[in-house]
Amino acid sequence: MNNNNPFYDPTLKRRHVSDKIFKSIAISALLVSVAFLVIFFTDIISKGLPSFRQTYIQLPVTYNKDTIADSSYAIDENHYELVSRAWYRDMPKYVELNPQVMNKVQTEWVLADDEVDQYLKGHQNSLSEEQKIVVEELKKQGKIDQKFNTVFLTTGDSKIPENSGFLSSVVGSIFTIVVCIAFAFPIGVMSAIYLEEFKKDDRLSHIIEININNLAAVPSILFGLLGLAVFINFFGLPRSSALVGGLTLALMTLPVIIVSGRTALRSVPASVRQAAYALGLTKLQVVKDHVLPLGLPGILTGSIIGIARAMGETAPLIIVGMIAFIPDIPTSFTQAATVMPAQIFTWAGMPEGAYVERVSGAIIILLGVLLTMNAAAIYMRKKYEIKW
Repeated sequence: MNNNNPFYDPTLKRRHVSDKIFKSIAISALLVSVAFLVIFFTDIISKGLPSFRQTYIQLPVTYNKDTIADSSYAIDENHYELVSRAWYRDMPKYVELNPQVMNKVQTEWVLADDEVDQYLKGHQNSLSEEQKIVVEELKKQGKIDQKFNTVFLTTGDSKIPENSGFLSSVVGSIFTIVVCIAFAFPIGVMSAIYLEEFKKDDRLSHIIEININNLAAVPSILFGLLGLAVFINFFGLPRSSALVGGLTLALMTLPVIIVSGRTALRSVPASVRQAAYALGLTKLQVVKDHVLPLGLPGILTGSIIGIARAMGETAPLIIVGMIAFIPDIPTSFTQAATVMPAQIFTWAGMPEGAYVERVSGAIIILLGVLLTMNAAAIYMRKKYEIKW
C-alpha cells in the first residue's frame, strides 16, 4: 500500500535503522569513556590516599653529646633500623633549636622508615621477619601509628622516600604560572585585538595569522627548545628558574590565547560596532568601550583553559632544566625550582615503593588544581556570557 503513496520514501526504513545504529554507537562510546574515567579516578584515588598517611613510632630518645655525635645511638638497638634516616639526620638541628632536651631521655613520636610504612599499608617491603615481629609488637602496644602526612604537604623533595614532600613543586608551579600569565595574557589579548579589529588585509597580516594558527599545533617540546635557545643561551637567564619556565610556557600559551581571543571578539555582533560608529565614536573607543568588554568573558575562558594546559606540561620544562632535584622551597622567580608535573615525572622513575603512592597523591593534587581552573572557566563563561 505504501508503494502507491506518492509521498512514500523507500529509503525511510533504512535511514531509521541507520539512525538507531548511530545512536547506539554514540551511547556506547560515551559509556566507554565514562568507564575509563571511573577506572582512572578509582585507581589514582585508591593508590594516592595512602600517601596522606605516614607511619610514626613512639620510642624513648636519648639526648646527649654521644647521641648528637652519632644520632643512631639515640634509639635502642632493637628499633633503630625502623626509624627514618631523615630523623637521624635532623636530630642535631632539633637539639640546637631545643637545648632544653639535652641530657634527657624523652618518649617521642619519630618518623618511621619507608619500609615500615609500606609493611603497615600492606604493600611490598623488604623488612626481615625479625623486624616484622618487632613492628607487630609495637602495634599491639599502641606505639606505632599512621598520622596525617604533614611532611608530604609542607616540605620539598628528598632522596629519602618517607621524607619527600610536594610543597616545593607547588610553589614552583605558582611562580611559573604567575610569570606565564603576566607575559602571555596581555600580549595575547592585545594581539587578538589587533588581528581582529585593526589589521590591514595585506600579505603580511595573512602570514602572521597563518603562523599563529600553526603555532597552536606545534609539539610543546619544541617550545622548550626555543626557550633554551632564547632565554637561557641568548639572554642568559638562570637555568631551572621559574622565570625561564614561565616565559617558555608563555610562548606555548600565546597562540591559544590569541586564537580564543579572536573567536570571542568575532562573536560580538556587527550591529554593536555599527551602532557605536553611528554615535560618532572612533574605532579605538568602539573596541575599548564596547567590543572588548563584551568579548572579555570568552577571552578569559580561553585564557584560563590555555594556562591550565600549560600547568600540566612537562616536556618544555624538562628542556629548560626544571626537572632538577629541589629540596628547598623557592622564594623568588630566579631561584632553581621545579613544577608539579616534573616532580611527578621524577618520582615515577624512583624504585622505592613509597614513591608510587606519592606519585598518585601528587596527581590527585594536580588534578584538583586543573579541575578547579576548568570549573572557574566554565563558571565565568556561564556567568558573564551574553546571548544575542
